[in-house]
Amino acid sequence: MSKEKPDVRAKGRCLCGGVRYEIRGPIRDVVACHCSQCRRTSGHYMAATAAKRADFTLTRQDGLKWYQSSKAARRGFCGNCGAVLFWEGQGKDYISISAGTLDVPTGIKIVQHIYTADKSDYYALDDGLPQSSGHGPLVPIPSR
Repeated sequence: MSKEKPDVRAKGRCLCGGVRYEIRGPIRDVVACHCSQCRRTSGHYMAATAAKRADFTLTRQDGLKWYQSSKAARRGFCGNCGAVLFWEGQGKDYISISAGTLDVPTGIKIVQHIYTADKSDYYALDDGLPQSSGHGPLVPIPSR
């Protein structure tokens, strides 16, 4: 007896289409990370959703490159167009996904700011959302 795969919940891709993915499960609302690594890789703060690794599938990865940004994590990007796509923590059961790479409608919204003590000086955080000076407890990925 074969088990049917759940329907695709979300799809996304890089700018050139060299990296494409599907998510067959719930995705987390967006967390805005203001750490210096996210700012330097994305050009601003990183707005990321997340999905369980078991629900995430790369459907095209011609351009996918990984950069080991620390001992604890690596970052995925497209080597063709340069799009910042993923953050993957060592030993984590989820993958963070740049929210801007999702096809619309996404059905998600920004709900939290982390590493606010590391934010740059050219913008303010005045949207009233919860803030953490460090990692803080992240908004969880919803269960099925």
